[in-house]
Amino acid sequence: MTAPQTFGFLMLVQSMFQNMKNIVIQEIDSSNGVIFPFHDPDTNIVFLCGKGDSIIRYFEITDEAPYVHYLNSYQSSDPQRGMGFMPKRGLNVNNCEIARFYKLHTKGLCEVIPMTVPRKSELFQDDLYPDTASDEPALSAEDWFEGKNAPPLKISLREFYEPTTAGGVGAAKPNRLAKPIKKLHKTTAPAAAGGGDRSTTNSHPTSAAAPAAGGAATAAVPASADLQAVLDDIRKLKIIVKGHERRIKSLEEKVELIEGDDEQEDAEKSSSS
Repeated sequence: MTAPQTFGFLMLVQSMFQNMKNIVIQEIDSSNGVIFPFHDPDTNIVFLCGKGDSIIRYFEITDEAPYVHYLNSYQSSDPQRGMGFMPKRGLNVNNCEIARFYKLHTKGLCEVIPMTVPRKSELFQDDLYPDTASDEPALSAEDWFEGKNAPPLKISLREFYEPTTAGGVGAAKPNRLAKPIKKLHKTTAPAAAGGGDRSTTNSHPTSAAAPAAGGAATAAVPASADLQAVLDDIRKLKIIVKGHERRIKSLEEKVELIEGDDEQEDAEKSSSS
């Protein structure tokens, strides 16, 4: 296990952090903003977010020198006023999401920033999701006040993984256009009363049956069709559409706020001039 990390500032106002067991000092930037550290004990990754900054840096902490390894950084154009961190139990394991931040903008907006690892395999990734802390306490309040200690209870994130089943949205579906076209058989209608040998041909095999009452025709469903799979696809598509509608509504609200701020700035400039 890696020892806990602490964060502080030098006399030159250079952000730094040190490991309490293996003393390591590494310069991050020259900003004087407060650092929001987020540590993931499952992957030993530390995310550093500075208040007023627009960059999220993340490092891997190991027990061997040089102990701190810079991985990458996420940068945007808007500074962050605050930052929240989603616990591992709330991540999307199907998309290989290892972290999710909630960035508070200066204008009051909250932006969701997911951190994902690109993987081509659709199987559960055991190396990304080891057993993590559960939401059940390991001790009661009475035991804790008595001075007892216990490691946290852990759960497996495999139960949150939804495998892609045959016929689902993520599964490859057969091409219906590649099926051979069935030839329509001709049927001979009986001769009309009082007439000769008049025979009429019909190219529609279902037209010999009388139409339903009220003139409403019912579509024939193939016997090989899996109705449950079709209903599941429709339900999943409805969920996806609702999610897109919520995102569109959120973006429209953001645009309205930005346009309102721009109009206010234009009005202030015109009044001052």
